[in-house]
Amino acid sequence: MAAMVSLGSDNDPALTTRSVLASMLLGSTPPRLPVAVLVRAGEMFGFTEGSVRTALSRMAASGELRRDAQGWYRLQGDLLTRQSRQGESRSALTEQWSGRWRLAVVDPGARSATDRAALRDALIRLRFAEQREGVWLRPDNLDPRSQQHPWQLADAQCRWFLAEPEFSFEQNEQEFAANLWNLSQWATRATELRKKMHALMAPLQQRDTSALAPGFVVSAAVLRHFLADPLLPRELLPRHWPGAALRADYDQYDTTYREALDEWVRQPAPPLPSRS
Repeated sequence: MAAMVSLGSDNDPALTTRSVLASMLLGSTPPRLPVAVLVRAGEMFGFTEGSVRTALSRMAASGELRRDAQGWYRLQGDLLTRQSRQGESRSALTEQWSGRWRLAVVDPGARSATDRAALRDALIRLRFAEQREGVWLRPDNLDPRSQQHPWQLADAQCRWFLAEPEFSFEQNEQEFAANLWNLSQWATRATELRKKMHALMAPLQQRDTSALAPGFVVSAAVLRHFLADPLLPRELLPRHWPGAALRADYDQYDTTYREALDEWVRQPAPPLPSRS
């Protein structure tokens, strides 16, 4: 039986100072923000200015951020690559599908657990699914070379083939794809996220500041969900696939949220209570 790829979790990861700062920069174009804005973003979740500045320093030391001459922080390294993937996932641009599938067959030989995990992560980033151990595949409607780092890692350890699979009467191609990627799970989560965005739109339009923190969490969850979309050809998608609707809703939601957030971060922070 084909292995299933998990397409998003119902449990959002716990927010940390680093994750808030990373999400703020990942959602900014260009991915560059002043310290004051990042401090305000941290305050929205109860993080002190000191903890934000410490996290920024650590992220810069680890190569995730770079501080420019103006004192602003910008993404670099893996986070910058992630933002590129995030943009591609949000736009959902694909190539015309000829009906062929692209196969990656892992070369034989012993590998460390770390190397096996890195290869698996690279192939998942390229939106391949594991059909059986060492055999990964996807419809040939994306160019895997567009993601340089995971492509180089996978290309060094795999042999590549193009195939036109034949299916029996018991299983058609659409069912095969649905089982590989668990499309029903992705669709269910997409519907949940659409409902959450709809519930937050009115408060955000009214500039209700209490909606900013939960709105931030929902925005990050939608962007993560886009990354889990296998971007299959429409011929392989089930009826009423919510991908386009989720993206359309998010475009409207993101504009509204960004306007509300920009207004809030530009307001002066409330004074700290005086100590008697």
